[in-house]
Amino acid sequence: MSLTARVIPCLDVAAGRVVKGVNFENLRDMGDPVELARHYAAQGADEITFLDVTATVDERATTYDVVRRTAEEVFVPLTVGGGVRSVDDVARLQGVGADKVGVNSAAIARPELIGEIADRFGAQVLVLSLDIKRSARTASGFAVTTHGGRTETDLDALDWAREAIERGAGELLVNSIDADGTKDGFDLELVRLMREVSSVPVIASGGAGKAEDFAPAIAAGADAVLAASVFHSGQLTVGDVKAALSAAGVTVRRSALSERNETT
Repeated sequence: MSLTARVIPCLDVAAGRVVKGVNFENLRDMGDPVELARHYAAQGADEITFLDVTATVDERATTYDVVRRTAEEVFVPLTVGGGVRSVDDVARLQGVGADKVGVNSAAIARPELIGEIADRFGAQVLVLSLDIKRSARTASGFAVTTHGGRTETDLDALDWAREAIERGAGELLVNSIDADGTKDGFDLELVRLMREVSSVPVIASGGAGKAEDFAPAIAAGADAVLAASVFHSGQLTVGDVKAALSAAGVTVRRSALSERNETT
């Protein structure tokens, strides 16, 4: 597990706008991705994750222009996912400013893609995005889904994580569809199980509702915590989350903005 926990706001984007729903459904408009990314960077976000949530469903590429404009305004690491199907897609995303690239549906359809990306760009560039549902169809009780959570597979989430790491995935973004948008807290059982099988960093996603929800996810084995609704609604700031983590004994990065405020 990493020595320093990361706090990552997530921008779920559809048609060039940030959206959010519950359990991946009933999406509502939350604002402009460039403005929100700039806002979170100023709050001290360690990274920004940008997920084009309808690119795979619509069978189109990620909105490169939005990525480019975001990268021009935000100077923290940017992870981009949604609609990534080839090494050429990764090259193009890096060309417009992405630091890391998330893959999900395309890697499940053709697992060789993971190795192709890792071989060309390095494992550190590749984030395996896992949209996971509880399911009686798998041995672990957790199944992987595709197409923005719309299609459940028979693929055991833990088995797939192991295979993807062996193929070259450098990080796991573990998103609980059951917890997504509910604000009932992270699925700690899922985080613990992923930590047990993973030799790479684990990002916990789905379910954050209050500042106190984040430290238990780190204690369960996450290296980073990702959230959307609580940030977009203004319920919490990145600073609020880092303060709660620090109070719980978790080491976090200090933002340059907070340090300046303390000295003025």
